[in-house]
Amino acid sequence: MPNDVLSPAGYTPTFAVSFSDGASGAQLVANGSPLPVTPVVANKPVPLGGTTSSSATFGPFAPAAGQPVVISLSGTWTGTVSLLRSIDGGATRLPVTMGGRTWGQFSANVCEPVWEEAEAAAGLYLDVALQSGTVTYRLAQ
Repeated sequence: MPNDVLSPAGYTPTFAVSFSDGASGAQLVANGSPLPVTPVVANKPVPLGGTTSSSATFGPFAPAAGQPVVISLSGTWTGTVSLLRSIDGGATRLPVTMGGRTWGQFSANVCEPVWEEAEAAAGLYLDVALQSGTVTYRLAQ
């Protein structure tokens, strides 16, 4: 004999979602305090990487918006590696600056965040000017 499906109660129970407020407390999720999230990049861009013992410009690296770009330089080398940016497919490549000063220019091995892009059409390039040695480079997210 089949039974009818009945609602267990004549009311709807309420509950709340909260997150850590950083001071050992809980902050309720509300319009004024939305759940903090980190955007997930569905398709991470292909890293730009290689090894060179001669001066050249490498790229483009097409960064995803809103995520830090990490540069890695290693090897035994002297010279400079500079980060360049283009918004016209590489026809014009400008050095990356911050506050009107050179930014993203390196003369030693590094592994650090170097840029965060906001413009979808932007491409990043590495301008390698070696005096001697071999450098291994990588731009990735």
